[in-house]
Amino acid sequence: MDPMVMVRNLHRMEYGEAWNLQESLLQENLALKKAGRDQNISPADIPTRNYLLFCEHPPVYTLGKSGKMEHVLLSDQAMTERGISFYPTNRGGDITFHGPGQVVGYPIIDLEKWYTDIGKYLRNLEEVIIRVLADYGLQGARSAGETGVWLDPEIPGRERKICAMGVRCSRWVTMHGFALNVQTDLQYFDHIIPCGIRGKQVASMEKELGYAVALEEVQAKIVQHFGEVFQCTMSAEVG
Repeated sequence: MDPMVMVRNLHRMEYGEAWNLQESLLQENLALKKAGRDQNISPADIPTRNYLLFCEHPPVYTLGKSGKMEHVLLSDQAMTERGISFYPTNRGGDITFHGPGQVVGYPIIDLEKWYTDIGKYLRNLEEVIIRVLADYGLQGARSAGETGVWLDPEIPGRERKICAMGVRCSRWVTMHGFALNVQTDLQYFDHIIPCGIRGKQVASMEKELGYAVALEEVQAKIVQHFGEVFQCTMSAEVG
């Protein structure tokens, strides 16, 4: 039987609140896994719960555990004046921006239900977004050595990142995830060195297509392709 992933739309939620929710779901799964190990239950049979959380954050810069503060080009006071929050996080990656018009996805999944390979997990997340973009006639691609999804990554001066990714994994349970720029105000990226990568641009679906796309429509396509790529059953969570 295919694993089941519960889809939960958190709508607009402050970053810290969403992070706390992720941590609580991860800890619930870790407790289930510990209890299962204590009873010598096979990892595949432990009843962990898998989630795909969607949300849209108020403006916030988040710094990955390997990130550098010099990639943040605004002072604390300047961020406060602009209404931008800041969080150092425990995910991989460097500095990025989350804000209105962006689809943020947080998969909280037990990889032991699939495979124990973080690299493969990240490539599969990229594949989900690449397929979503293809539905709109956009050719998303990978850039060698740079996690995320890009447009024209092999054309010098044209490379632009449309989806950033950064994850954490504890005992094969994931958290954090991806941020796809749909209608995002890209000016926020002018005040950081996105993902610590100099000299490359950032893109949004709206800018590339020349028209606005509804976030709910994009989320639905992500759910569809997530189910296909991860070979799992997607189920909307009620209540």
